[in-house]
Amino acid sequence: MLVRIVKMKFEPENLPRFMTIFEESKQAIRSFKGCNFLELYQDKHDATVFFTYSFWENESDLEAYRNSNFFKSVWAKTKILFADKPEAWSLNKIVSLA
Repeated sequence: MLVRIVKMKFEPENLPRFMTIFEESKQAIRSFKGCNFLELYQDKHDATVFFTYSFWENESDLEAYRNSNFFKSVWAKTKILFADKPEAWSLNKIVSLA
């Protein structure tokens, strides 16, 4: 399994638009082949910073999603709202305790 974390910082005035985009897209993202989990987090001390946290079956599923027309459309609408360059990490899960 691959864990994907993406950090995004938005201009304050763009927060409502981002939340609308995420609400409209979250089910389609989660339903994409290979996506097993999706969450959105907001920083406790900086309301303009968000993280997406998702689990993917493998890197090829994530890449298929990233190369899809759906992702390109959503990303085009989202990236114009940023206050800073986004950061992303692809990680292998080593241990998980529930």
